[in-house]
Amino acid sequence: MSNFYLSADRSFAIELEEWSQCPGGDHVQNIEETGGGEDRDIERKVAAKPSTLSTTSAAAPPTPQTTTASTADMDSEEEYLSGLSTDDEIMVDDSGEEDFDDFEDDDQPDPDFGLSPKDLDKKQKAYQTPFLVHGPPDIHAQQSEMVDEVNMILDINKEDAAILLRHFRWQKERLLEDYMERPKKVLDAAGLSAATTETPKLEVVPGFMCDICCEDGDKLETFALKCNHRFCVDCYRHYLAQKIREEGEAARIQCPADGCQRIIDSRSLDILVHPALYDRYRELLDRTYVEDKDVLKWCPAPDCQNAIECAVKKKDLDRVVPTVTCDCGHCFCFGCGLVDHQPAPCELVRRWLKKCADDSETANWISANTKECPKCNSTIEKNGGCNHMTCRKCKYEFCWMCMGLWSEHGTSWYNCNRYEEKSGTEARDAQTKSRVSLERYLHYYNRYANHEQSARLDKDIAQKAEKKMVLLQTASGMSWIEVQYLNSASQALQTCRQTLKWTYAFAFYLARNNLTEIFEDNQKDLEMAVEALSEMFEKPVVELANSNLKVEIMDKTAYCNKRRVVLLEDTAENLAKGRWTFNVDLLSKQGQSSRR
Repeated sequence: MSNFYLSADRSFAIELEEWSQCPGGDHVQNIEETGGGEDRDIERKVAAKPSTLSTTSAAAPPTPQTTTASTADMDSEEEYLSGLSTDDEIMVDDSGEEDFDDFEDDDQPDPDFGLSPKDLDKKQKAYQTPFLVHGPPDIHAQQSEMVDEVNMILDINKEDAAILLRHFRWQKERLLEDYMERPKKVLDAAGLSAATTETPKLEVVPGFMCDICCEDGDKLETFALKCNHRFCVDCYRHYLAQKIREEGEAARIQCPADGCQRIIDSRSLDILVHPALYDRYRELLDRTYVEDKDVLKWCPAPDCQNAIECAVKKKDLDRVVPTVTCDCGHCFCFGCGLVDHQPAPCELVRRWLKKCADDSETANWISANTKECPKCNSTIEKNGGCNHMTCRKCKYEFCWMCMGLWSEHGTSWYNCNRYEEKSGTEARDAQTKSRVSLERYLHYYNRYANHEQSARLDKDIAQKAEKKMVLLQTASGMSWIEVQYLNSASQALQTCRQTLKWTYAFAFYLARNNLTEIFEDNQKDLEMAVEALSEMFEKPVVELANSNLKVEIMDKTAYCNKRRVVLLEDTAENLAKGRWTFNVDLLSKQGQSSRR
């Protein structure tokens, strides 16, 4: 076997003779080597020879390329080696083993395994919260499944199993554990104590008189639960109608007898009440089921009967804003039930809404536009140009400019230039802080209110968007699908303005740092894009028919949605990792401010 060796940073061996003998491979016709040392003249002439591979033979190695190298063309071995195809190079060390040194530090990211960009984009983002939407049939199915499990494990009827689960707020594991330890105590606490094992049914009892209405008669229908407290059917029906329709009670309706805690089960109710009232009873039971489970909440949209399941706990609401979207289209926060307020956490939203609604800012205005008498603290508003103030209450004389004692001014009665007077330092500091606080609040509130108002106006425009789309079809000849870009732009405007509105409430409570500057840059980019899109969207139909404007609106819509995602992604990621610093305590329930 004839080999030749090329030395660079490591040894390379090319087994030419063995290569030429491979089945189906190419044959090396001529190899000439002239010169010595570092200067070499190598001419490789390769002629391809076709062959047929047998079905049992292994796959042939890569076919070498025909290359020609000369001393004039290549100045070093490194240049020659760079001319070789990576498929033609077989790297071995002196012992003939493969060299894997180059792969030891390979830290390249994992491949996408052929997934399309659309599939890769489905990865959950930092601001998104996993959730499920359950309709009434799903809620019924969940209850029935848990009732069947308890019925099978404890060997009790399904009606009693349902009452036990409601007593334990649908915590099945806790129910089973307590029942196994002390079954009688659990049954008594749940309202399932029984004096008889007979199944309740309607009966006519001779000589019976109802203790409620005192009616008796040979054909008087009566009913009694397993506690054996019997009443006439009419009294029972009036009692149940009052509880279900008037009081909204369903899960804990007790026996009408005074002091009896026996719970009326669903089977007994089905016997006693008419179908319409029983449907209301089932609806109330579903509502109780959702309210008892921490991971379930009703959609707050009007007339929506869906429930949302989300695993976010209350203790985590300072690190996540659990925004969910019902199948009806309503988007809200699972933590507080308010309309989507990303990126602001629930506690900040609560504080902000309270600040905007109560009289706290009235006090700020008074502090900014009035001053207090340095002696009696009476509130004084200046009504003239003279700085010499005299309190009407205590007759104290002071300077309006510096709040210092007027007698210390000497002859400078109407032109205060003595800022460093000790007597007015504290009053001036309090006045300055009040003004700065008010100006800062108004800065964020005005922008918050502006986006809220703009969102309402955009919503009104969106309601007219369909009419505009029809007019655009007539003016431009576009199809209904082609004019849908206006609907997309309208939705983007409303969504982005909703986000921008709450970014100002979020920024109001932020402490200044590098992250705040990045946040404000993202906020600025989104705001500029939204205003540009809003201006385009409001153009008349004649201009919207222009194909160039259509492309601009579509591009700007996509850009707005992208900038919103970037802002929410950055904010949510930093919130989850606890990187934001607020000037209030998010975990405080009493509203006390503190530094984190």
